[in-house]
Amino acid sequence: MMLDFTAIFSQWQLLLNGALLTAKLAMVTTVTGFLIGTLCAVARRSRSGILANIAAVYVESIRNTPFLVQIFLVYFGFSSLGFSFTAFTVSVIALTINVGAYTAEIMRAGFESVHKGQWEAAETLGLAKWQQYWHVALRPAIERVYPSLTSQFILLMLASSVTSQISAEELTATANFIQSETYRPFETFFIVAGIYIALSLLMRLVFWLFGLALFPRRRKLGTMI
Repeated sequence: MMLDFTAIFSQWQLLLNGALLTAKLAMVTTVTGFLIGTLCAVARRSRSGILANIAAVYVESIRNTPFLVQIFLVYFGFSSLGFSFTAFTVSVIALTINVGAYTAEIMRAGFESVHKGQWEAAETLGLAKWQQYWHVALRPAIERVYPSLTSQFILLMLASSVTSQISAEELTATANFIQSETYRPFETFFIVAGIYIALSLLMRLVFWLFGLALFPRRRKLGTMI
């Protein structure tokens, strides 16, 4: 077999657009997934049995079903209810629901790692529960689980390839189009694999720089990821 990458490189603009959409999906859902996951982690630690049970059902349901099934449920569910959203919007919703469940367990571990004395000190000062989380627990919790969060959000970016199944024009969907036009599937996906590696390394660099700014203590100790 003779390898020929010429036809693939001629489609560089399509590949760039697909990579940019993948990056956009990752950026938006990292933020929304972190917010949903943190709220669910707080709910799971709540003294309210109803909130804790609702959060537990959500987390376990998502963590024990394939993402492909989840995205089809969201996509066809909205259609059945008469709502019409773009593939990008459905992808953001499905990815947020998915990564939110995994983030919830990571953040719950982070909150559990905060020393009991800090919680007791916050209660002694008369802080409300939300103030205890915001002012006392959130930052040290994130610091302790930051490497896990980073890995999870990189996996989220890679999982965005599944959104090609609902016609989201991200990198994998673009690759499918190019290989069907050029009849060069190996060359196409070889290049796309390299782009995914580059995106993963770029995300890791961004998270590392963000961690340097957010956690000066770890920077001074030289323990940043």
